[in-house]
Amino acid sequence: MSIVLHWFLPTAGDGRTVLDRFHSSAEAGTAALREPDLDYLAQIARAAEHLGFTGVLTPTGTWCEDAWLATAALLRETERLRFLVAFRPGVLSPTLAAQMAATYQRLSRGRLLLNVVTGGDAVEQRRFGDWLDHDQRYSRTDEFLAIVRRVFSGSPVDFAGEHYRVSGATLLAPPDPLPALYFGGSSPAALPVAARRADVYLTWGEPPQLVAEKITKVRKLADEEGRRLRFGIRLHVISRDRAEDAWAEARRLLDALDPATVARAQQQLSTSDSVGQQRMLALHEDYRRRGTHDALEVSPNLWAGIGLVRGGAGTALVGSHTEVADRIEEYHELGIDEFILSGYPHLEEAYWFGEGVRPELARRGLLDENPATLRVSA
Repeated sequence: MSIVLHWFLPTAGDGRTVLDRFHSSAEAGTAALREPDLDYLAQIARAAEHLGFTGVLTPTGTWCEDAWLATAALLRETERLRFLVAFRPGVLSPTLAAQMAATYQRLSRGRLLLNVVTGGDAVEQRRFGDWLDHDQRYSRTDEFLAIVRRVFSGSPVDFAGEHYRVSGATLLAPPDPLPALYFGGSSPAALPVAARRADVYLTWGEPPQLVAEKITKVRKLADEEGRRLRFGIRLHVISRDRAEDAWAEARRLLDALDPATVARAQQQLSTSDSVGQQRMLALHEDYRRRGTHDALEVSPNLWAGIGLVRGGAGTALVGSHTEVADRIEEYHELGIDEFILSGYPHLEEAYWFGEGVRPELARRGLLDENPATLRVSA
């Protein structure tokens, strides 16, 4: 199977550093911030479409704009681009989520993809009024997605579980086509939910060996459920004509980080109960011991400097266009079919990748030029 490329919409703002509103203090990193207004987000969306990306991921949380509204506003700014809308099951009912998805799919003529974010930061979850613990959140997500998939079928749904109880849940009309469900999570509570409910299992950018181990686990669980999943990875990219120029940009991003800001971000991120987040932080162990830039290259061309201050996806592919293409091909050989990419700033880095790496991937016959392949599983 060929690969599918997606980009990212920075609805918390953008800029020439790795700082964002969620992880930076009010006094650090905000002066050069590009506000996430509609005009700027439209520039990125149009660039992504022009450069051949299939879709764009939009984040969810109190630190960014609402993903449903922001992406709906961009539908008229684009023609083919799909929107991978992130949302949290704990903050709306499954029937409402199914209704929103069906409406969005009709208004967009089939351009919706859904990214299910169970949530790994208890502080952030409580801002939404969600006080369940880590494993309870995944149990709730399991029920949520069971209801959504049944409601999508078009028949009235009755369901009584630990977290949800609905009677006669239905829609005006099912979404057509059904939007694919993307799902991430690294914990023992998350993986079985992915196997039962997801169409695409997402991992953050860990070294290939760790990604391979995770794929093996999820694939085995999916086999036991009689299902087949696709696999995707979330990475940043710094790609240039010459490798030394890409690494110079990585060093510039690192040099721009104030040590006190890094310390605050690391302390905050260490409190997360997300297993995936702790796996990202573990990539910094060698850097914490040695404190040298090369210690952040945790695998060939895989740089963990982003995760010093940014939660979630904390690694970047860094190198020449050919080297970045090599690493993408390596992940693809492990089973990764979809790549969700980003860079700082997102507008400029979309062009670096789209004009540099994408043609190389096309020459290798790796690109899926038919978005219709993004189908849902049984």
